[in-house]
Amino acid sequence: MDTTISKLILLYVFEQMEIPVTTDTLNDMCCSQNNWLSYMTLAEIVPELVDARFLVLCSNGNNKYYKMTEEGHNCLHYFHHKIPFSVRDEIKSYVKKNRRIFKKNQEYFKDYFKNIDGTYTVKLKITDPTSTKLELTLNVANRAEAVKVYKKWNDSASKVYADIYEILIDGD
Repeated sequence: MDTTISKLILLYVFEQMEIPVTTDTLNDMCCSQNNWLSYMTLAEIVPELVDARFLVLCSNGNNKYYKMTEEGHNCLHYFHHKIPFSVRDEIKSYVKKNRRIFKKNQEYFKDYFKNIDGTYTVKLKITDPTSTKLELTLNVANRAEAVKVYKKWNDSASKVYADIYEILIDGD
């Protein structure tokens, strides 16, 4: 595939996602789950798009996100017709169906480990490209409880955040 078309495809993915995206998400979305780009092509064109100022790299601690710039939007606006319609349609449909899953995977962090005393510590975090919105560290009695919290985090994170916010900020 032509490098120019590959770059336009990647810009189209960013436009459809409407959020900053990590390298892992790009690899998963464009290479692993779909054949829009090869891994090597993606690794080659991302830095080129950053150098051309069509993408910008943002970071929040250890998390690094790419975001499409105004120049990237303008470029895509003028040349999106060069991307085959079938590919545009496939990307649009796929992103619409999976955007929330990718967003959760990027924004919700979870981990657990065993402490010296036999209890477990569960670390939970909600981030966005510029900051950490919430960070919780829970101490639980055993591994089963740690795994339970770990598994529930992605589905519960937004409600936990909303409840804490309401209690501490909006509550009387």
